[in-house]
Amino acid sequence: MKPTITHATCRTPDGTSLVLQEHDGHYFLKVGGVQLMSTTASSSEQQMAELACAEMPKKPRVLIGGLGFGFTLRRVLELCPPDAVVDVAELLQEVIDWNREFLTSVNGLLVDDPRVRIHRRDVNDLIEKAGKDRYHAILLDVDNSPDPLVQKGNARLYNRGGLERTKAALHSGGRVVFWSANPDKDFARSLERVFKNVQCIGAKAYPKAKRFTHTLFVAERD
Repeated sequence: MKPTITHATCRTPDGTSLVLQEHDGHYFLKVGGVQLMSTTASSSEQQMAELACAEMPKKPRVLIGGLGFGFTLRRVLELCPPDAVVDVAELLQEVIDWNREFLTSVNGLLVDDPRVRIHRRDVNDLIEKAGKDRYHAILLDVDNSPDPLVQKGNARLYNRGGLERTKAALHSGGRVVFWSANPDKDFARSLERVFKNVQCIGAKAYPKAKRFTHTLFVAERD
């Protein structure tokens, strides 16, 4: 029986334990003892990038909320040209450090790609301060779903004001994609009040999964 190795632990700002573990060559991130993400299931994160970056102009600007294990970042970089600017907002310095220290064989080297700018801050701050430096794509994977939220502070991304701010941070024709563990008709209706061409797309956790267990909300700015 192969052992489970605990590589690192820390506390989130609200005091919850965060643990990085490895078992049989795969990595797992647990919050409060509950698995948050793993390297065994990354299909939805990659699909998220594909939906957001389907049509990239020259010198595109992309914003990713949440670094995680870097699967979304990897796919974004694969789809973007060499002159792209990719901002990644990650609240926890430990997650950034763990990518460099423990996850180099996964996607950890990507945090030092010349196109990438890592920001240790709330993605909402970057959205609010975008001004004229708008984004062509915004990808938000910062909570399990619009409702219920794991972090109450994330409500400002999903409420009407947050959607309006996100829209203002996008170029005309730009896209925002929200990752969610659950479908949410109320959130879809909220998006339709602010954006055009809203889609709710089912996503699989891994390629051979039989069911679509996650939802990707895609919305375009006119």
